[in-house]
Amino acid sequence: MRSKLTSVAAFGLVVLAIAVNPVIPIVPKSGPENALRTEHSTQRFKGRIVECTSGKPKLAEALVRHMVKSLEKRSSRVSIALYDRRSRTTCSYRADVHYDSASTVKPIVLGALLLAKGTDLSREERSLAREMIVNSDNEATYALWDLLGEERIQDFLDEAGLEDTDLNDAGFMGLTQITAREQVKLLQLLTGEDESVLSADERAYILRLMREVQDDQRWGTPAGAPPDAVVQVKNGWLQRSSKEGVRSSWDRGDWKVHSMSAITGSSYDYGLVILTENNRVPEGASPEVGCDYGMETIERVAKAIHHDLYPAGSAEVHQASRPLVTAAR
Repeated sequence: MRSKLTSVAAFGLVVLAIAVNPVIPIVPKSGPENALRTEHSTQRFKGRIVECTSGKPKLAEALVRHMVKSLEKRSSRVSIALYDRRSRTTCSYRADVHYDSASTVKPIVLGALLLAKGTDLSREERSLAREMIVNSDNEATYALWDLLGEERIQDFLDEAGLEDTDLNDAGFMGLTQITAREQVKLLQLLTGEDESVLSADERAYILRLMREVQDDQRWGTPAGAPPDAVVQVKNGWLQRSSKEGVRSSWDRGDWKVHSMSAITGSSYDYGLVILTENNRVPEGASPEVGCDYGMETIERVAKAIHHDLYPAGSAEVHQASRPLVTAAR
């Protein structure tokens, strides 16, 4: 919510200071470190602003420069949202643009299940939840979707403050409209201390399943993460292959490829969301080409970000197996 300026000058200065701070709201822990100066850096790239703020000197400028460099030769359309609680850093690029969610909606479905029922789930519900997150199983997701009903899923969106996330009118879970800003807000909810939406046990349950995502689906935003970090990940990929009823001149049914990760552990507390589309399949090429192109785009950006945040701890990612492209995930 935007605060209204009052006639009191001192209050007006406070509101102005808040207005120019990070585009992704984060409430840092109290302490003398929060009195440190926050640096802000921006750069225009392909008509939109890449923007970072940080409490660590020169980090914001480095992140902006390296994110732009990692995208310069890529044809993917990309949105990025990042927070790092330890360095009080946030970044965004096209963070309010909507995308088909593919499987990145699945932690939302699990959040809705836990909001409705808590952790006292039946054996079947636990099995379905695990298949949905760990294996990205669509049938399990729709079973939980039908069990909950869209009203309960919307209840979770409302409680979590995900006001710009829109469920598909026809009930297709993978066509839920998401933004990078709200997906990173979800990661902040899961890794934070606020229990007004989900309890500590409920948040831990979601994060545990995201930690156990099967190996061939751990590509994307984990690329280059510090090897001693705990990585919770959920990815999604979707090819809209029909050329009928396309939404714009550039949406020709090519791949939407997304990745979101919460990076935690004794030395880390940050989250990264990268959403992509316009990952084209050349005429006559295998469909996998477009999906792989999106994965590579995400990993280029992720490696740059991890290295800037924690240069001593970042690592090259091991090449993961390509996801199955026979169905949307």
